[in-house]
Amino acid sequence: MTEKKLKVDGDELRGLLDGRWAHVRERAREVLQGDLYAPVHGLTVDEHRARTLSQLKALAGTEMPAYGFPESVGGKNDIGASVVAFEMLVADLSLMVKMGVQWGLFGGAITALGTDRHHREYLPDAMSVELPGCFAMTETGHGSDVQNLRTTATYDPATEEFVVHTPDEAARKDYIGNAARDGRMAVVFAQLHAGGGEHGVHAVLVPIRDADGRPMPGVRIEDCGTKAGLNGVDNGRLWFDQVRVPRGNLLNRYGDVAPDGTYSSPIESPGRRFFTMLGTLIRGRVSVAGGAGSAAKAALAIAIRYSDTRRQFTRPSEDGPAQEVRILDYLAHQRKLLPALARTYALHFAQEELVSRLHDLSRAERPDERAQRELESRVAGLKAVATWHASETIQTCREACGGAGYMAENRIPQLRADSDIFTTFEGDNTVLLQQLTKSLLTDFRDSFGDLDQRGLVRFMAGKVFETVIERTAAIPLIERLVSAAPGRDGEDALYNRGWQLELLEDREKHVVEGLAARLRRAGKDGGDAFEAFNRAQDHVLKAGRVHVDRVVLEAFVAGIDRCGDKATAKLLNRLCDLYVLSLVEEDRAWFLEHERLSTSRAKAVTRAVDDLCRGLRPYAVQLADAFGLRDEWLAAPIALGAEHVRQDDPVPGA
Repeated sequence: MTEKKLKVDGDELRGLLDGRWAHVRERAREVLQGDLYAPVHGLTVDEHRARTLSQLKALAGTEMPAYGFPESVGGKNDIGASVVAFEMLVADLSLMVKMGVQWGLFGGAITALGTDRHHREYLPDAMSVELPGCFAMTETGHGSDVQNLRTTATYDPATEEFVVHTPDEAARKDYIGNAARDGRMAVVFAQLHAGGGEHGVHAVLVPIRDADGRPMPGVRIEDCGTKAGLNGVDNGRLWFDQVRVPRGNLLNRYGDVAPDGTYSSPIESPGRRFFTMLGTLIRGRVSVAGGAGSAAKAALAIAIRYSDTRRQFTRPSEDGPAQEVRILDYLAHQRKLLPALARTYALHFAQEELVSRLHDLSRAERPDERAQRELESRVAGLKAVATWHASETIQTCREACGGAGYMAENRIPQLRADSDIFTTFEGDNTVLLQQLTKSLLTDFRDSFGDLDQRGLVRFMAGKVFETVIERTAAIPLIERLVSAAPGRDGEDALYNRGWQLELLEDREKHVVEGLAARLRRAGKDGGDAFEAFNRAQDHVLKAGRVHVDRVVLEAFVAGIDRCGDKATAKLLNRLCDLYVLSLVEEDRAWFLEHERLSTSRAKAVTRAVDDLCRGLRPYAVQLADAFGLRDEWLAAPIALGAEHVRQDDPVPGA
């Protein structure tokens, strides 16, 4: 018997996905229209860079730049809105990244690390793009290892200046957005030397070009050249040869140098100071996760629309001529796209939860160090999982569209090329998952992130460890569902949300406690602690992944609970089932090896995924369209009716 199709409330679904900052999303849909913002392809690098800069300057005339800046300089102090606005720039990811560099990284660093004086002097021009800027952190020799950057900023008390210097090729600033063409000033991260001591990495404002666009004395600039994607962003390399800047150019919120060279900081511990400074900059990492999600949504919208109209091979019919089958009707095609769609929904709700936490913490009257560390760790994990998911999903969508998916006019190749760097942008994903797992082992507070691998192994040797599952969203709801979960052997358990939550919690607890025991043994044995950690890296990465899986499921469950329409909530619950059961199927080897699933139950999971794909197929287009990406942002003929027209109006004589 065929189930009656659900009457899903499209407005309810769109409103739920638009979430807390729906007004920002709707405003972006109004602003980002017309030829200026329409996706284009085939531009030269110079043409693309010029176009992206003109787009950014046009956005400067809207409220978008104001979202993330202090009210004291005309901003709105709405960090959540700034991240959501970034996510909406999916029509051209070069503009998305250019905006992120100018207002998120350059302006955000001045906001987070500077004082009121820096805010008044620099932020208005950063917001208007009168002062295009760079975020000069990454070096050729040190990317993710920020603590060991080699650029130096040495204070000279005789002139009250910092001397910024690149000591060798490994210390050149590399891949710096806005550096190759447009940037006039850089926030340079360097080892601070003052008063005869070394004080770790700090940020200094360094002019790199004059008003006519010429490099400043002592500054050498080189273009990184053509990249695989994002060629509207002018990435470049920077060298500094004894470049002098005034003492006031130090962004001194967390560390200052007096005229005589005396160093002072409100945070005594160098390790805690460093991680506190970096923690203020996590908005960029949150934004990258959201931007990757937008790219995945666009690719899915294109691929699902196309597969809903594209026909291939015939279905035998006794009542008339054979009919060609829409490719989305094939289970194999559903299995390509629908689990990816379900995971994209899940990650969307997790991203919304993360943005809300970031926003609320930014407005807290008193800083909550533990909550901040927990947020930083979760951001690291979600950024890794979301960007990997985007890369995998966009590739799947390309394949699902066949040759049409390889054509530049259909957007998917550009989405794939532009988003690929997100897996290492704002932190290499493998390093980020290790950072998350380290925080899980140290309960987000004991080490404040300043334990290296050897330090972590030694720390674990003296620790009595027990995993405490800390839920992240709608805590009473999640606890109620888990407490009501049926036994593992019940036939209905696969679709029971409490059982699903408990299953992922149990996996996380087992993996993390197993890793802790492994590191404890290594620490007590007194062997090479670094080697012990190195040998456990597969375990470390597994712990990070399973933690994120559980957190994302909780966010999805909490999102569905906010839905006010029963039919829409029912559909989302099915999508959530597909998300979690496809995860279980993907990792069924672990569940079988650790006796969390029987062989028959593992087979039942696969059957359930098949059933869910078939059941969700009629709603696939509606679910993809609910993300609210304008047709002109997708700009792919195969998603906008070209295939339908081709089939209805075949070429004469063909």
